[in-house]
Amino acid sequence: MAIYKTKQQKRLRRHLRLRKKVAGTAACPRFCVSVTANNIYCQFIDDEQGVTLATTSTLDKSFKDQNAKADTEGAALLGKIAAEKAKAVKISEVVFDRSGFAYHGRVKAIAEAARKNGLKF
Repeated sequence: MAIYKTKQQKRLRRHLRLRKKVAGTAACPRFCVSVTANNIYCQFIDDEQGVTLATTSTLDKSFKDQNAKADTEGAALLGKIAAEKAKAVKISEVVFDRSGFAYHGRVKAIAEAARKNGLKF
């Protein structure tokens, strides 16, 4: 019988397992993606200093100006916006952290859009 019963507990367990291997530095920060039922959040994090270098989400003005939703198409737009914000703070190479979510749907759309707009994973 499994110890972890809820979806949230299973996702958290996967996330902690990934975080053992994935860490960001100043030269190559961690590109963390979090997906909720209503919103999507992206952060570029330097784990050595413990600071967030850049952030974007579906709640930002630049995303809302496009009249997009937090679906797969909106996730692709968010990936593009995230890549532009990363370039603004001189980030070109990142380590992708999917936060325990499956690399499918919105998470995949963000990653592919960010790659297409110049980020190296």
